[in-house]
Amino acid sequence: MAEQDLREQRYRWRTGVVLLVAFLTIFVAPSAAGAQVDDGTIDDILSNEPTAPIEPEPSTDDAPTPIQAPTAPDVGTPQEPGGDTAGTEDSALSIIVVLTALALVPTILIVATSFTRIVIVLGLTRNALGLQGVPPNQVIIGLAVFLTLFVMAPTLSEANDAALQPYLDGQIEFGEAYDRGVEPFRDFMFAQVREDDLAMFIAMSPDAPPTTPDEVAITTLAPAFIVSELRAAFIIGFIIFIPFLVVDMIVSATLMAMGMVMLPPVVISLPFKILLFVMVDGWFLLVPTLLRSFEL
Repeated sequence: MAEQDLREQRYRWRTGVVLLVAFLTIFVAPSAAGAQVDDGTIDDILSNEPTAPIEPEPSTDDAPTPIQAPTAPDVGTPQEPGGDTAGTEDSALSIIVVLTALALVPTILIVATSFTRIVIVLGLTRNALGLQGVPPNQVIIGLAVFLTLFVMAPTLSEANDAALQPYLDGQIEFGEAYDRGVEPFRDFMFAQVREDDLAMFIAMSPDAPPTTPDEVAITTLAPAFIVSELRAAFIIGFIIFIPFLVVDMIVSATLMAMGMVMLPPVVISLPFKILLFVMVDGWFLLVPTLLRSFEL
């Protein structure tokens, strides 16, 4: 009985606490919240009418700037048509001439200079030594180009002074500059060409035979000059081949006498040819001889 009375007492206490909490939640909390709300705000909410927005006071800094009328562009004094046409045409013609000259440089180097003879002689010297890739082609061509510049220095200087510089300064026209520039190269080719080669091309030309050297066309002189250069290069190459050929014959005969038939003579003769070329200072003998062949 005591435990049952204790349980009933606890149940009553719990029921009383729950009722107290419910009473405070329903009646006391809304009244406290309503006390913190402004009366005007409550009236606005109940009436469902939106309050007017607060407009900011106008500021003098945000005043719009007056729109200015557009001014007419300064056109300036009208230029006469064709005022700078002459200068534009001259500059365009100069650019065309320079590009054409750069494109024709390899052809001029082969046809009208000493490059053909020099590069062929250097190539034959390498073949006479029996060296297929030494010196490389780049070295041979580079040496031939600079030797050509050395040989052609007087001719290039004369062509520059007589034709190129006056044309760039505007003193002469392009046609006159061409005639002046070709003349030094014609003199060089006439000094190196063989008379038989020139006569052959003159006879084969459909034009009338010239009576003076000035009447010889460049299209007739250039191939005759190239053929003469090839002939001179092969003559010099033959002279270079002779000592190395003697070395090959001596080595071959020695190997035959020793009964070493299966051993290629080139394997034995190659070091001796290189040694011979170094002992006689071959490059020192070859280059001056090659330059003196142009009758500088």
